[in-house]
Amino acid sequence: MTASGKKVSFVRALQAGLLAAAAAWMAPAMAAPAAKLAVAIVQPANASQRFTADATVEAVRDARLAAQVQGRVVALNVKAGDYVQAGQVLLRLDQSAASQQLAGSQAQLAQAQAMLAAARGDYERSQRLHQQNFLSKAAYERAQADFQSIEAQVRALTAQAAGSAVQADYYTVKAPFSGWVAQLLVSLGDMASPGLPLLTVYDPAALRLVAQVPESVAARLDLQQAASIELAGRHLAGGATVLMPALDAATHSATVRVDLPAASPRLVPGQYGRVSLPLNAADQTAPAGLTVPRSALVVRGELHAVYVVQPGGAARLRQIRLGQRSAAAGDQVEVLAGLRAGELVALDPVLAAQAGQP
Repeated sequence: MTASGKKVSFVRALQAGLLAAAAAWMAPAMAAPAAKLAVAIVQPANASQRFTADATVEAVRDARLAAQVQGRVVALNVKAGDYVQAGQVLLRLDQSAASQQLAGSQAQLAQAQAMLAAARGDYERSQRLHQQNFLSKAAYERAQADFQSIEAQVRALTAQAAGSAVQADYYTVKAPFSGWVAQLLVSLGDMASPGLPLLTVYDPAALRLVAQVPESVAARLDLQQAASIELAGRHLAGGATVLMPALDAATHSATVRVDLPAASPRLVPGQYGRVSLPLNAADQTAPAGLTVPRSALVVRGELHAVYVVQPGGAARLRQIRLGQRSAAAGDQVEVLAGLRAGELVALDPVLAAQAGQP
């Protein structure tokens, strides 16, 4: 072998030795993050069978007030966010024509009542004269007929005047109950039409949660047990639970209503919440939920995720959907979707993020 060939062979051997040494030095460093990760096994929940569903707060008494007649808005006495009392005048429509019609009906009624008083006097005199044989029977019957005719006319005009008064009252919109004005949909000068919503009022004293549950779950609900509620980071005990008898044909789901406690501050219609509904204990077909330790959660606003450790040691972030989070559950939280039983989750999300993929 020439001197140049020996030199090339020596360089190649040196490069191979350096690569082998570098690989031997980097291998423990790359495997170290995965080896240091503490993991937990995703297991079925040990708690009693429950079904957790997303829910929305709604008012038991929620009225969308509309006008019964057409007219222009001439007075607005409230604004959105005001608290009103039952019977309070909220707004008025232009009732000029209705007021004139009412005044005409009342004038006609007053005229008929005057004629009735005169006819009553003539009838009573005719009756006395007829009893004394000073008046013929025909004249007496004519006076009686005039009196009865005017009396019937007064009754008709009284009913007409009462109808005009009711019609005029339609131009004033009043609060049906005490509560908050949630929305004001018109401004001063707008034209109101029959059936067109003007404002919304709800009663804050009676609120409830409304949730949709699948048809298969609705048949297994235990309505005798109390539901647990999660609202605005607080856990509340639900009141009476009512399952509506009809199903939605499009989604094949049933509506469940859970009454909220009377003293529930800072709750408004439309607010998001979760409700955990107990299932029948005798039902063995209900799927068991999954739980993971609270320390494994990665929370970013409304999103929740965990680092799932793969068989090869890689830790990948995966979004999950949580169920009921109760203090009674201890260190475990319920997972509704995103994980399977037997998978491994990293207990330290920060270390799992630093480890990445090997």
